[in-house]
Amino acid sequence: MKLSRSWLQDYVDLSEVTADDISRAITFLGFEVEQVLRTGAPRFDLVVAGRIVTRDKHPNADKLSVCTVDVGPDHGGVRTIVCGAPNCDAGNHVPVALPGAVLPGDFVIKEAKVRGQASSGMMCSAKELTLAEDAQGLLLLAGEPAPGTPLNALLPPGDVVFDIEITPNRPDALSHLGVARELAAWFKKELRYPEVSFTPAAISADPRPDLLASVRVLAETECPLYTATVVTGVKVGPSPDWLQQRLSAVGLRPINNVVDIGNYVMLEYGQPVHAFDAARLAGSEIVVRPAAEGEKITTLDGKERALPAGLLVIADAQKPVVIAGVMGSAEAGVSATTTDLVLEVAFFKRQAVRAASKRLGLASDSSYRYERGVDVHSLDEAAHRFIDLILAHAGGAVAGPIHRVGADLPWEREITVTPAYINEKLGFEIPAAEMRAALESLELVVTHEEPTATRGPAWTFSIPSWRDDLDRPIDLVEEVVRLYGTEKIPTSVIQSPGLVGNDDPIVLFNRQVAAAFVGQGFHECVNYTLRPAKEVAAWAPPAQLEDLALANPFVEDQSHLRSSLVGGLLESLKLNQARGVAATRLFETGRVFLERNGSLSECVAAAFVLAEETGERSWRPRETADFYTAKRHAATLAALAGIELERQPTTLVAAPAQGWQTGHAATAGDIRHGWTATFGLVDLAHLKALGLTGKVYAGFFAIVSEKVTAEADRRGYKPFGLQPAALRDLALVVPAATPAADVQKAVAKHARAAAGQAFALESVELFDLYAGKGVPEDHKSLAYALTFRAPDRTLTDDEVNAAFTRVQADLTAAGYQIRK
Repeated sequence: MKLSRSWLQDYVDLSEVTADDISRAITFLGFEVEQVLRTGAPRFDLVVAGRIVTRDKHPNADKLSVCTVDVGPDHGGVRTIVCGAPNCDAGNHVPVALPGAVLPGDFVIKEAKVRGQASSGMMCSAKELTLAEDAQGLLLLAGEPAPGTPLNALLPPGDVVFDIEITPNRPDALSHLGVARELAAWFKKELRYPEVSFTPAAISADPRPDLLASVRVLAETECPLYTATVVTGVKVGPSPDWLQQRLSAVGLRPINNVVDIGNYVMLEYGQPVHAFDAARLAGSEIVVRPAAEGEKITTLDGKERALPAGLLVIADAQKPVVIAGVMGSAEAGVSATTTDLVLEVAFFKRQAVRAASKRLGLASDSSYRYERGVDVHSLDEAAHRFIDLILAHAGGAVAGPIHRVGADLPWEREITVTPAYINEKLGFEIPAAEMRAALESLELVVTHEEPTATRGPAWTFSIPSWRDDLDRPIDLVEEVVRLYGTEKIPTSVIQSPGLVGNDDPIVLFNRQVAAAFVGQGFHECVNYTLRPAKEVAAWAPPAQLEDLALANPFVEDQSHLRSSLVGGLLESLKLNQARGVAATRLFETGRVFLERNGSLSECVAAAFVLAEETGERSWRPRETADFYTAKRHAATLAALAGIELERQPTTLVAAPAQGWQTGHAATAGDIRHGWTATFGLVDLAHLKALGLTGKVYAGFFAIVSEKVTAEADRRGYKPFGLQPAALRDLALVVPAATPAADVQKAVAKHARAAAGQAFALESVELFDLYAGKGVPEDHKSLAYALTFRAPDRTLTDDEVNAAFTRVQADLTAAGYQIRK
């Protein structure tokens, strides 16, 4: 929203306030000033008005003239200047840059000789002074100014334009009058409303039913109030200079007096208005109705648009002529031949305008205001202002009564507060008189005042209709502190107990996954949660695809919620391969959506991919990944969420498999029980369809949010053992289905018990798996290496053997068979 300072001056006296102070006030009032622009001519030193006395042909150049120019007695009187402009005729008054002047672009004017002829200065065009983008000759000064008059004194004064961002809850500030009301309250000045002389009682011309016989509203919910006024005998032409300058300053291109006045009223009151050429309205009728199936309209931007059925339009007896609240059509627009007008000022519900703007992908200054809310109770005032300016600057007369369909929406809102309540919420004291004055300066009127026993007077304020954002006592507290000045809030010491706690477990889990995988040479990726349908279909069961689809996706490639992170990682891998990037080990953490107990659940997830490094050139290439590599990394993911994947039964993925190679990938867990993991080789046909080369191993882990138990990893320093270790090997025969991790835990448990306090069990590592001769059928032999160490001495064989014997005895008692 751009605001002109000179325009604001019409409503509040800012003559003694600097532009910086206005900008500061707007900021403290709660609006963001994005830019402050200054329009008009720059400051010109040593550039004055001159009168060309004589013009003679240059003796040495056909296209140059030698002129004598009177620049006034204070600047040397008559000077000789060489000029190449075609209009340097005697008697013309033109700008003259004297020697020493610096023109835009740091162009310094000096005494010079041009083709052998002395030249003392330069006569200027509008382009050379940056007053126009192009020029055919010298700038001719109107009014025959006295020679020597500074040029800046002859040019229109510049303006200061504030480009501000209005918050969505303050549509009243989308106008010069609305912001002027705020500034008047801030600077404690009087607010001046525009003078409007037109009243419906002053209508003298007879009705013109041939131009507009009736107005019907067939969509009363979307359009509670519609007014139309016929003005005859207008003359369409250029707008007055002041009107053009104001519109240009705020970024609008002047078109003609009727259109410009409509834009002016919209920017003044915040109420969009519209003018029709009455002769172009078929049937002398206006109908506010939903669009019919198949109707089209050519909007003012020259584009033909198909109207969705049900879209709110303004139509004549035959066709739509306006998309309600958004944009009019070229067919009924005002042109140079227009003599009779129908002036529309209406109130449309914000929901209807927003729906039309979004469905058509069409936005305008009008829709911007309607979408945020227009004050229906100021509609008549804006309509009268519109008519008043049309009569003043386009002529004509108002014919017949104003057509008015509907009524103002009921408005009555009051809020009661006490000074004690306001001070209590602010945490510091503001005098009661200042509070009341601040609120009344915003035109909040005290309708009732009643004393209370302890909290001072209870004021009941009537809230004006343009401040729909005020509906609770706390809102008035905000208004008071806005106008009091947030910079005046006193500093104070805040005493608060310090709370020590960890981050959310999900945050910790994501952070720990990143630390673990980056430490192993992976690169982290971040992909959108919304994915294309084709990708989601490759990883989600067909029955879930419909549940994952968005009802109204913004773009085609973000139409579904993802059920896996692997698809996005493969896309990143594909991009890397296409660009020759060596990043082939990728991982990601994020949210996925999986079916759980009959409905979609949002789950915490992590995934990785490992691709063959087919283009690597190294004397010692990295070890090729395989199924067990993927399983190891998947176990890392699960462990970070508090789950021991090694102890969980795994099942080979069988056909049909979503994204995984049948028989070369496995799954563990079940999301119905809170978590799931899949790891192994990605389907080769799927990789080929994506255009990826080589094998890709991947892993995916998902867990419901409430089951994440990751804790902050507070690692401490542990010194290396300086004493020698004692090693013992132990082989156990167990059923083939027994997890090696379970056996390892049992060995470690009994070994720690056997070592006791005398020394420590440092590690238990599986180093051999055997099944065959000497081992019973359906059994296997697992061999573990046990490492014992004491921190302060060398262990003796006797004490280690004693501990090892006890370990074997305890394991035998626990049902394990020791293989000799």
